[in-house]
Amino acid sequence: MTTFDAGTSASLHLPPTWVRVLLGIVLILGGLFVLGDVAVATLISTLFIGYTAIVVGGFEIVHAFWTKGWGGLVWHLLLGALYVAFGIVVVSQPVSGALILTFVLGILLMASGFVRTFTGLKHWRGLGWIMIVSGLFGVIAGLIILTGWPTTGIWVLGLLLGIDLISHGVAWLTYAWAPTARPA
Repeated sequence: MTTFDAGTSASLHLPPTWVRVLLGIVLILGGLFVLGDVAVATLISTLFIGYTAIVVGGFEIVHAFWTKGWGGLVWHLLLGALYVAFGIVVVSQPVSGALILTFVLGILLMASGFVRTFTGLKHWRGLGWIMIVSGLFGVIAGLIILTGWPTTGIWVLGLLLGIDLISHGVAWLTYAWAPTARPA
């Protein structure tokens, strides 16, 4: 989204303002559409994750045959098989898959929140308080998901997708209207 100049004369191409505005509007409308039915969006997201796991597992299995040594071959085959099995389970049982993914998300948010909180406490003299606030939000989000589980499994992924799309759209609109983002 931003141009980057690390001491070289080359920078990333900046899309025209109208493209950034259009992208922002489309993302916001997509987010609102998703928020209109978070349960359906959760199921669609779950199916997408399942099919992605199957494809990734297939590539991992194919990649295994280019690995040198039996140990690498076996581990890549095993990892690929696990991806494919996970994907098949999620695709064949999307509601159960959404419940499992939401439960794992809750655990990851809590774990990440605790790590960020403790990291912020270690670096309190600098801007550690920002990390503490971020960590506390992670812990709270994880607790909300886990204490409401399995009911939260029906709507959490769709809600997060909708919020992400809207915030991404707002970021593009902000970027489009920022004076520093205008091409010279």
